[in-house]
Amino acid sequence: MSRVGNKPIAIPKGVDVQVGAGSVQVKGPKGSTAAPILAGMTVVTKDGKIQVSRGGEEKQQKALHGLNRALLMNAVLGVTEGYKKALDLVGIGFKAEVKGKEIHFALGFSHPVVFKLPEGITAEVDPKQTRITVKGVDKHLLGLTAAKIRGLREPEPYKGKGIKYANEIIRRKEGKTGAA
Repeated sequence: MSRVGNKPIAIPKGVDVQVGAGSVQVKGPKGSTAAPILAGMTVVTKDGKIQVSRGGEEKQQKALHGLNRALLMNAVLGVTEGYKKALDLVGIGFKAEVKGKEIHFALGFSHPVVFKLPEGITAEVDPKQTRITVKGVDKHLLGLTAAKIRGLREPEPYKGKGIKYANEIIRRKEGKTGAA
């Protein structure tokens, strides 16, 4: 029995949930998103709650039951509160600037790096230009975008230079020791 999958999801005020063939459309004050209905699952909305049920008792069905409920919960939270991730630029001269739907980076290369934001994702840069906050409704797309931004210049272990998540701790390595 999936304990996570059996918990109903309360639908907050201002959120519209439409169950379709193969996906659930969720619309709210922050935007709209879709969550898939996985194989063997059925989704029902009644009395202001979303209930996910499975078709069988196989191990795979039980695992997908909890996953499907979690995906739906993420969609409901995304359209009501939204998600955000913060990234820090560490290094002398490293900075970022948002221009429309693009982020322009100075990352120590001989050229500026331009990153185009996907549809539904927005970014803000603090006044020091060293912290980027990426916001969006879709948790999966937000995490993917943050990972791609981090991949532009991953933090190196000697000085810690690069783009890192705000809560990430970089394990430092000891540098070379001089010959005595």
